[in-house]
Amino acid sequence: MKLRLYDYWRSSASYRVRIALATKELAYERVPVDLVAAEQFGDANRVRNPQAQVPTLEADGVAMIQSIAIIEWLDATFPEPRLIPADPAQRARAMAQALVIAADIHPLNNLRVLKRLEAQFGADQVAKDEWYRATIAGGFAALEALAGDGPYLGGAAPGIADVCLVPQMFNARRFAVPLDDYPRLVAIDAAAAALPGFAAAHPDAVRPPR
Repeated sequence: MKLRLYDYWRSSASYRVRIALATKELAYERVPVDLVAAEQFGDANRVRNPQAQVPTLEADGVAMIQSIAIIEWLDATFPEPRLIPADPAQRARAMAQALVIAADIHPLNNLRVLKRLEAQFGADQVAKDEWYRATIAGGFAALEALAGDGPYLGGAAPGIADVCLVPQMFNARRFAVPLDDYPRLVAIDAAAAALPGFAAAHPDAVRPPR
């Protein structure tokens, strides 16, 4: 099966999919889409992704969008190592943790929303940074409470929640979000980020030359 990923190096959602692909040791072709240059709004990307976003994963020419949906497909198609538990109760817990980030934190602080805050409401950089930090803090407080005793949010092995957490922690540090209140998340992030699949997907590993 030929896999092609359209992504942006610093996109959280793209970072999640890269982690899943690398963790499963799947070969794929990476095609950058420059969000800063607004390439996501071009006709070619809109055909692949009607939301004019990234990531898009093509599998033998069939396009899939939305990082969580893509990871679910990867888990169903390439089940080892599993990222989403098969047990219904464990699956519900893992998906809840993942969606705290993917459905509640990330949609409120992505590039599209930050630009809207500036264009529609006149938010300057200080205001946008404060918005960003506030949206992360609320979600991280919940995740800290949801974290168990294992080395990962997924327990003994990393799972979909960890795949979402590591990119969000990367962004939190970019925007100088204080992390002292989240010791479990900091420890889990460190454990997961050190794994080969997570390290290979890091933005610095795929960053275009300056």
